[in-house]
Amino acid sequence: MFRTLGQTMESPNYTNLDPSIFFLLGIPGLEQFHLWLSLPVFCLGTATIVGNITILVVVVTEPALHKPVYFFLCMLSTIDLAASLSTAPKLLAILWCGAGHISASACLAQMFFIHAFCMMESTVLLAMAFDRYVAICHPLRYVTILTETIIVRIGVVAMVRGSLLMLPCPFLIGRLSFCQSHVIPHTYCEHMAVVKLACGDTRLNRVYGLTIALLVIGVDLFCIGLSYALIAQAVLRLSSQEARSKALGTCGSHVCVILISYTPALFSFFTHRFGHHIPHHIHILLANVYLLFPPALNPVVYGVKTKEIRERVTRAFQRAQGSGDTKSHSI
Repeated sequence: MFRTLGQTMESPNYTNLDPSIFFLLGIPGLEQFHLWLSLPVFCLGTATIVGNITILVVVVTEPALHKPVYFFLCMLSTIDLAASLSTAPKLLAILWCGAGHISASACLAQMFFIHAFCMMESTVLLAMAFDRYVAICHPLRYVTILTETIIVRIGVVAMVRGSLLMLPCPFLIGRLSFCQSHVIPHTYCEHMAVVKLACGDTRLNRVYGLTIALLVIGVDLFCIGLSYALIAQAVLRLSSQEARSKALGTCGSHVCVILISYTPALFSFFTHRFGHHIPHHIHILLANVYLLFPPALNPVVYGVKTKEIRERVTRAFQRAQGSGDTKSHSI
């Protein structure tokens, strides 16, 4: 049914489409598997909500965790929740019901928020790398450098940076005309997927999108790499193997999150821009891996590899179980 609908709407004879409505096709070529694909999407979305809310509750309610590194983790969890909620509900509606219709304004809003949240997350990951650099290279000045005021400013910079860099995109798309198909062969309103539908000159859109992507990913990855190069240099100066292992151990969670976040992002970016020989459904799957997996896995990584969070989550579950047993005995 979805294949027929997509072919009908994309055909040159289809001229009755409301110009204010787009249609998200889902994953072209895999329509018969949409229902099955919805299962991992639902599980990842649920894991994202449960995991990130758990991180937020544990950090907020535990005074011992009111430290810069955990405040940055709360920022990351908040962004992951927001990014997931901007994509997962519509994605599930498409996979379950074929409900791909979306208004032009809603499409532009979704596009803005998805890409803005991704840029915010990159900024927070950079801030977390700076946190590890200060903690290892300047431990005596850690508290004086990363004050609450500085942390709040970093959070504001992350929001403003992501919003301002993404703000021109909806306006650049708004000036274009869509005189042919309004069918977006994607699961969400990705910037280039929408631009490719336009029948006017899209060079400005393409150049701006490429510039912003390279600027954010390139600059942030360079700064993160520089931070860890300085960290490695400082660690090698330590006299004992135990001290080196302890210092590097504090970076393990952040390195895992960086790999989880940037690896699918880079794969998605380069295959979308330059992998023209790669099947289109692979592009779409990579784009969804990039949006769905990091928010679900980040809380797991920090929960498993960070002793303080692991202990407090375990303690909270034990308290909840104990209170439940007490109530059952009283009944």
